[in-house]
Amino acid sequence: MTTSALLQPGLFDDVAGRLAANDPELRTVPLRTSRNSGPNMVDFLCGGPDDPHEPSEIFPRLRWGGTFVFVARSASLVKETQRKFAAAGFEITHSAQSVTRAMWGIPFLRRRHHYFAACRVHLTQVGEISDRFTHHVYLHRPAPGEPLVVAKEVPSAQMVSDRLRARWPDLDPQIIDKRVRKFTEKIFPIFLTREVAILKILSRDLPADYRHRVPQLLDVEQDSRGYVRRFTMSWLRIGGEPIGQLDFARQSADLLRVLHERAHVMHLDLRLDNFVITPRGVGFVDFGSAVRDDEDLKQNPLLNGLFEELMRTSEIQRMLGSMSRSGQVTSHAITCGLHRVDKAVDYFYLAVQISSPHNNPDLRGLIRYDAASPEARELARLTEKILRPPDPTRPTFRSATDILDGINRIGKSLAGASASTSGSSSAVAGEV
Repeated sequence: MTTSALLQPGLFDDVAGRLAANDPELRTVPLRTSRNSGPNMVDFLCGGPDDPHEPSEIFPRLRWGGTFVFVARSASLVKETQRKFAAAGFEITHSAQSVTRAMWGIPFLRRRHHYFAACRVHLTQVGEISDRFTHHVYLHRPAPGEPLVVAKEVPSAQMVSDRLRARWPDLDPQIIDKRVRKFTEKIFPIFLTREVAILKILSRDLPADYRHRVPQLLDVEQDSRGYVRRFTMSWLRIGGEPIGQLDFARQSADLLRVLHERAHVMHLDLRLDNFVITPRGVGFVDFGSAVRDDEDLKQNPLLNGLFEELMRTSEIQRMLGSMSRSGQVTSHAITCGLHRVDKAVDYFYLAVQISSPHNNPDLRGLIRYDAASPEARELARLTEKILRPPDPTRPTFRSATDILDGINRIGKSLAGASASTSGSSSAVAGEV
């Protein structure tokens, strides 16, 4: 591990070892320096005074829940930097403390260094205005020493007001105040209440082998009307050994199959941001827009209006509309989902994601992807067949099960080709 020029060689590793001794998860991930962390997001990052160490520099390099360690000879610099991180979407997991190390291996020549460790707990940087109008989501530790969980709550009036003013700077302040009240008192609580209900359905109806691949509901806080204001759920932490693109596609399609056919739930927001790769497999998160497939939204005028708006303006619907108009999507099994609450919305985005899995930086280091590889080429062909079948009125792929079957056929074909090549090589070697 390369250490800052102002610090002793091996110091980062020593400090990291101290932290990992009490944190099993840190023992399983490599330590990187903020100067040489590479293009992929990481879980464990360290830096010194001459490395990048401002919260705004570290935040985008760390995965959600990742740890940053800052080490310096100056105690005051460490404490000042710690204060910045505490106010910037990080939890201070190890407050400023010191470590003394021998210099040049000479026991009586010792030098004191100081450090702190911080965990990234916010999804977005403090003060950042997201394009997505959503709830406040963050990692939360129920009690000291307990594992982190995910908390999701109605955003503060200030957060909503800032978002509205950024989007419509010329809007009358009274109108903004009225909309803030509507969002915080009605719209956001309604969607939180629905998400809690969906998570309960998934826990009840998904097969046991799949339940750990979606969040598990832990605790719920309601207001006097019975609306959910805040809830906590298990954290599906991204990490583990990298998987191949074909395996990513297979697991994703399989999970969507059971979501549709066993739990009878449509996700409706399967952007790569809502995929996770964990040591236990590919999972889906953020069921805030999910709908039961037998649900009649028209019975609730407010809810029906909200979903009609969502089906016009969501990122997925905008992409589906654009690709349908340009002829990139012709399958009637998919275009029927345009501006509608329909399983086709999930099929569409799944087909797009499996052939472009590196569009999310969180997943980039966890999916082995080579655009020129046989599996990438075959999955790209599969995506094309799903989106643009020879006969758009009679598409082969009409469900997640159909897509999974197509992925499995690719797997068998590639395995057969590999076995054939291996057999031919053995025969040639035998002849030689």
